[in-house]
Amino acid sequence: MFGHSNEPFTLARDVTAVIIPAGDELTLREGTSGFITQSLGGSFTVYVEGNLFRISGFDADAIGKEPEAVPSVPDNATDADIEALIWEQLKTCYDPEIPVDIVNLGLVYRCDVTALGNGQRSVSIDMTLTAPGCGMGEILVADAREKVAIIPTIADVSVELVFDPPWNATMMSDEARLQTGLM
Repeated sequence: MFGHSNEPFTLARDVTAVIIPAGDELTLREGTSGFITQSLGGSFTVYVEGNLFRISGFDADAIGKEPEAVPSVPDNATDADIEALIWEQLKTCYDPEIPVDIVNLGLVYRCDVTALGNGQRSVSIDMTLTAPGCGMGEILVADAREKVAIIPTIADVSVELVFDPPWNATMMSDEARLQTGLM
């Protein structure tokens, strides 16, 4: 799948996983075996007993990988520095079925950073999906929220799912269109 190697794994502990594309959360039990089909942006797409699941990068140790590191910021980071880091973090959120990040797919419509005056910041993001009925929508929203919330000085993150304007392939970066064969 996507030309990535199908690396075998056996779960070292119980882990929360999300079934793709339905988006339902469940627990995969310790000792379960399968294959890692995609490892992008710190999260993993795994194939177990005929189904695809997404495992968060924070649970990487369960499949024998390094857990995701928390990004660091300089003490005197400006709002612009933080916004740049937010965009870098959003580029680690991948659609589990398309090996392209949500920024290059053109799914992030807006990202506003508001200084709260106490060294903390509030972030408000509008994003969309490639298809409105995608069961992975809430998972991608949660992934984006998680990846931004771990940035130091971020006190609050709001990620809204919007469908206006509707997404289309022209919103993708040239790099993403090349990668998916749409160019």
